[in-house]
Parts: sequence; structure tokens; C-alpha cells
Amino acid sequence: MEKMRYYTFLHISVSLFLLGILLACQLENEELPPPNILWITSEDNSKHYLKLFDENGVSTPNIESLAEEGLVFTRAFSNAPVCSVARSTLISGCYAPRIGTQFHRKYIPVPMPDSLHMFPWYLREAGYFASNNQKKDYNIIEGEGVWDESSGEATWQNREGDQPFFHVFNIGISHESGLHFSSQEMDSIVTKTSENSFEIQPNHPQTRTFAYTNAYYRDKVRAMDNKVGEVLDELRKDGLMDNTFIFYFGDHGGVLPGSKGYLYETGLHVPLVVHIPKKYRHLVNMPMKTTIQDFVSFVDFGPTVLNLAGIPTPGNMDGKPFLGPKITKNDRNMRNVTFSYADRFDEKYDMVRAVRKGKFKYIRSYTPFNPDGLVNNYRYKQLAYQEWRAMYAVGELNKMQSAFFEPRQPELLFDVEADPFETVNLANQKGYEDVQDDMRQTLDAWVKGMPDLSFFPEHHLIEDAFTDPVIFGKEEQQRIERYMAITDLSLSPFVEVKDQLIAGLQSADPWERYWTIIVSSSFREKAKLLASQIGKLAQSDPELINRVRAAEFLGIVRASSPVEIMTKALYESEKPSEALLILNSIVLMQSSNAAYTFNLDPDKIAMVVVKDSQVKRRLDYLVPQGRHDVPK
Repeated sequence: MEKMRYYTFLHISVSLFLLGILLACQLENEELPPPNILWITSEDNSKHYLKLFDENGVSTPNIESLAEEGLVFTRAFSNAPVCSVARSTLISGCYAPRIGTQFHRKYIPVPMPDSLHMFPWYLREAGYFASNNQKKDYNIIEGEGVWDESSGEATWQNREGDQPFFHVFNIGISHESGLHFSSQEMDSIVTKTSENSFEIQPNHPQTRTFAYTNAYYRDKVRAMDNKVGEVLDELRKDGLMDNTFIFYFGDHGGVLPGSKGYLYETGLHVPLVVHIPKKYRHLVNMPMKTTIQDFVSFVDFGPTVLNLAGIPTPGNMDGKPFLGPKITKNDRNMRNVTFSYADRFDEKYDMVRAVRKGKFKYIRSYTPFNPDGLVNNYRYKQLAYQEWRAMYAVGELNKMQSAFFEPRQPELLFDVEADPFETVNLANQKGYEDVQDDMRQTLDAWVKGMPDLSFFPEHHLIEDAFTDPVIFGKEEQQRIERYMAITDLSLSPFVEVKDQLIAGLQSADPWERYWTIIVSSSFREKAKLLASQIGKLAQSDPELINRVRAAEFLGIVRASSPVEIMTKALYESEKPSEALLILNSIVLMQSSNAAYTFNLDPDKIAMVVVKDSQVKRRLDYLVPQGRHDVPK
């Protein structure tokens, strides 16, 4: 009896003791102010160059130090492979093709959707000091009240007293522009990283230029890490490490050839480390030094910051928080999908969407006749790009290395664990039918659900949609779904969809004709029997861009030269974005196997067009030096 009383007393005592500790911790946590949150972003670097994420990378001791008391996310993704689109996704928490921010660089900024604000606005409303040093590069109208301070001098130290802060520090050391060295510099500057200390990815030429560029870039990554260390030292000096969440991540992938600007893992898969401060570990239900394999993407970052600050995610954001209160293990287990998008990059147009689910990646090319290697002037300032293209032109590349310069298939499917550089297309291969069908359905549901505004040409969106892109998308959702159905015809054998294509070419809807012509072009020579009907559209379609697309088809199938029709259309256009799309087709035709020759006269191009900065880039490539100078 006495023994039973003793154990009962002991049980009660232990229970009361534990309850006391729990209540004390809860009381302490309740008395804590909201945590500080710091973002350290580095430009243009995917996870492939940091040893923390990839054995082929270099050591980054300062970033690695964050992982000692934090989490390493091995599956973190930008939703876009270029800065303005990626940053617009980050700051809005919304998918870019839904809200009209998918074009880099913007012609006009679009408003935030509905009553939504950029997420730092909600932090400021809750009492935070929000500062940004210093890059923004949004495709959105910023609005009032987003930042307390945004400049090259912005710092958390300018807040009042112990006011909680959200601060962004951007590091540009690893930016693409850092690889615009000359051949003379390549011969004279010795890299700290040995050219023999890593492997060149298999779809690149295995040359000295690529080895040097890899080594040079890895030096940039080391220098970037040193800058991270300086920021952390400043935080330690201010005694803030124990109450500040620190996110380190790349702002998208890059920057060796075929990464930045492309929906491959090297363009999207970013490094992410989150330091969890000691005083706020109760907000994160995971042990330190944990490697997290959940899928997280930029659309989720804003909601995550708000959640850590105790602020609900606005209902019209697309993203979901991945850290903070109420995030359970089951929530994390559901995170196995990420979506991405590519449209215009400077002067180069394309339209590609992708989904990664688990180890599989599915890429949908809506204009598959555009090769990845279609000229983009800024990309081709890099010697490695120049050498890659030159080697292709003289037949010095193998099949894998040549793929960058050749038309794509409408569907690409990769096992990115077995094939990390996405070189073996599994689409339409035996044994992958179910995976391909599942991935296609997943992507289609997302594209329809937005809905995706890019099924209208950019110049039409500028004129009719960009005063309120989200409302426009909702009003035009049925039309967008019709255009999607037309693009899906490219996934079937031509003989099965020929009659539908013929009907589409006769549609009264100009954008049904537009997409029908594009799909016909994706069939290439198989669709040559449509040349007569499409030839009539090339001569007389009321939409200027449809005449160009029709001429593009004629050029692709080699039914007739597109030069006269495209040139005339360029001279007629008075819309810079429309003219830029025409020039995209001209560049494709001039660089194709048929190598059609264009002799453009800039004096015949409308002044509003020829003065456009993106049009100038195309003319720099197409027109002999000095012939396209225009008055300032």
C-alpha cells in the first residue's frame, strides 16, 4: 500500500514538474516579440555549385555555418529562371502567368491582383521594420507602404529600438555579367578554383573554355560566400543571431550556358538554408541540422515569412507557408510538386511550362520549333555560349551537346535523379506512359486553373489585359481553355488532327488561328499539305502577327521564303512588343537550316519601334553595325 502511495505521489510530482516547465516555456514564448527575419539572396546561382548541395560544387563555409543551427532544403526552386519574373513571384506570392508578370523585361508594370499587397506591406502593418538592400526588379506596380527603406544603404539598424525587422540583402557577385570576360582575360587571369577539380556537365562541350568558365564561376561563388559572412558578422555584432531567422537562397539558377533563362534544373533548382534562432525554435517543429526534401518554391516564400511573423496568408496568394506555427509533418509530406514558367527573356520569346513531381520533370514546349539556343544577345556575351554555337555550326558536337540548338519535342520527360542534366527524353518511351500522362494532367490542371495569360500574345495583353490582368484572365478563361485544346493537338499524330487544324485555320477568333498555325509549325514537314491554306493567311490575315506566324510555317516546311512577308509586317508594325515578336521569327528563320537572308532597313521601321531597347538588341544581331542608329 505504501509503495503504491509512493509511486502515485511520484507520478503526480513528475507530472506537475513537467507541466510547470511547459507552462513556463509557453509563458516565455508568449512574452517574446515577433522574430526578426533576414533574407540573404545571391544572384544567378543554382544549387549545383555549392558542395553543401552537390559534390561537384565548392565549399561555402559561411552558408554551411547557417546549417549548423538550421535546415538545409535540397528541393527548393525558383518558379522562373530569370530575375524580374522570379522576384515578382517572391514579392507577390503569386504565379506570374496568372497576374501578368511573366515577361522579362516588362514593357509596363501591372497592378497587384485584387486587394492584395506585396507581402512586406503586411509585415509593416503588424509593426515590422521592412528594408531592402537593394534590388527589386519587379514587374508589378509597387504601391505605397511596402518598404520603410529600399536603397543601397538600407539596413535593419535604421529601425526604432527593438522593433522587429524583415530585411533583404542582395548579393550580385555571382550575377551573369561576371562571366563576360574576354579571351585575353581568360589567358591572363588564373582562377583560384582548379580547372580539374570538377566535372563539366555532359551536354556541354568538354573544352578549355568551358572548364575555365566553370572554375571562374566557382570563384564567384566563393566570393559570394565571403559576402554572406560579412552580413552574418554584422548580425552577430548587433547580438541578433539568437532571435533572427536567416534565409540564404539563390534568386534563380545560372549562369553557365543553358541554365539562366531555361526551365532545366540548372535554371530553377536553388540552394536554400534557413537558420533557426535559438529563441524561436518552438516555431519550427524540426530538429536542427535536418536535411529537408520537401518541395518548396518562390511562390511559398512570402507566405512562410508571414507565418513566422504570426500573420495569416492572404487568401488570394498562390503560395503556402512551409515553416512556422501549424505546419505539420503531414503538410510537409504533401509538398512534392513545383511548377515553373518561361516566356520572354529580354528580346527572345518562347513559351514553356514545367512541373516537377518527385524525381520526374515534365516540360511542355508550346513553340517547340524555337530551339533553346535561339540568340539572346546578353546570353551570348559569354565566351562559352559563343564557342558552343560555333562548334555546333561546324558539326563538332555530339547529339547530346547539339540538342540545345535544335527544335524540341512538345513534351519532354526526365528522371532528374538518374539524369540530373535532363539529357534523355523519356516522353513517349515504353514504360513511362503512366508517368507522362500523370505529369501532363498535373501541369494542364495548373495552367487552366490560373488561368495562364500567355495564350494571348504579349502585345494583346498590353492593350487589353494589363490594367487588371487577373480580372481579364477570369473573363477570358473559356477562350484560354480553347487555345489550350488547340495546342494539345500537337501531342497527337498529324493524320489524326489534320481536320481540326484545317477548321482552326478558318476560325473567326484570331488567336485560334494564331495557335493553329503554331501547332501546324510544330509538325514541321508532316503538315506541309496545309501550306496552301496557311499561305493565304500569310497574305491576308487581319492580324499582322498571324501573317508572320503563317510565313514562319512556310519557312519551316520550306514551302516558300518568309522573307518578304515578315519584312513587310515589321515595317507596318507600330507596337514595339508586336515588332519584337516578329523579329523573333525573323531570327529563327535566319538561323535555321534553310538560312533565309533578311536585309532589313531600319529607316523603314516605325520610330516608336526602332527606338525600343529590346528591338535594338535584335537589330544589333540582324543589321550590320551602324545601320540601325536612331536619334536619342
